[in-house]
Amino acid sequence: MKIFLDTANIEQIKEFAFILDGVTTNPTLAAREGKTFKEVIPDICKIVDGPISAEVLSLDSKGMIKEAREMSKWHKNVVIKIPMTIEGIKAIKQLSKEGIRTNCTLVFSANQALLAAKAGATYVSPFVGRLDDIGQDGMQVVAEILDVFDNYEFDTQVIVASVRHPNHVKQAALLGADIATVPYEVLKKMFSHALTDKGIKAFLDDYKKVEK
Repeated sequence: MKIFLDTANIEQIKEFAFILDGVTTNPTLAAREGKTFKEVIPDICKIVDGPISAEVLSLDSKGMIKEAREMSKWHKNVVIKIPMTIEGIKAIKQLSKEGIRTNCTLVFSANQALLAAKAGATYVSPFVGRLDDIGQDGMQVVAEILDVFDNYEFDTQVIVASVRHPNHVKQAALLGADIATVPYEVLKKMFSHALTDKGIKAFLDDYKKVEK
């Protein structure tokens, strides 16, 4: 399974560039860094050689398509994030014909993912954490999407998004999701385990005894 970092922070991306397969961003993440997409995306592309998702701001298909065409010129790795709406699916359909890669975002059901895949989306992003927040099982939706895509051999890849903790990543991997896009703090936690820390301390303590 591929690991993307969900951020627009250059220092965070540099820290984990050695393990990253891509990056996802959105207007909120870019705003936190005090930059526009056009400013931050080229910098990210210099660090990570993989899909870099940048989101459109328009709500109508014509506006989305216009933005996507421009954004796709920034770098060959740019993927256009398009929201799961009727207008968004129209845009994805056209952009797919033009060979522009898309990431259908804000997906919350297998039906939505099916429509995005039929329109030619390169990726779909089910938001598991937000589903969990309202009492639904986000990972169950991921499982349903994967089953649907397998049934019909869609090329569309599944990006598990809105990841809240390392267990989400583990569940995504167990289900066979293509990608998990992970916040910085969650990725840091994935490296850690109390028994690892305990073992390292024990090794060092034993070495100090022998050294004396």
